Amino acid sequence: MKRRMIIATLMTLFIPVIASASCESVVEEITQKIINNGVPEESFTITVVSNEEAASQQGTVVGNCSNETQKIIYTKK
Repeated sequence: MKRRMIIATLMTLFIPVIASASCESVVEEITQKIINNGVPEESFTITVVSNEEAASQQGTVVGNCSNETQKIIYTKK
């Protein structure tokens, strides 16, 4: 019984860490999806900015990372 409670407690503590993906992995995933849709890698940029900076950036917000504290911006060249 104690073992189950310990496991449940540890899972509760680590799930947010696992769920918040690193910005690098999210950017890689988004970049690959765009390339797989036939867009040449040279024709776009992906930028990671803070939530505050996102409003002043040109481009489209295509994702977020770092526990939703940063936005990922897609811009055509």
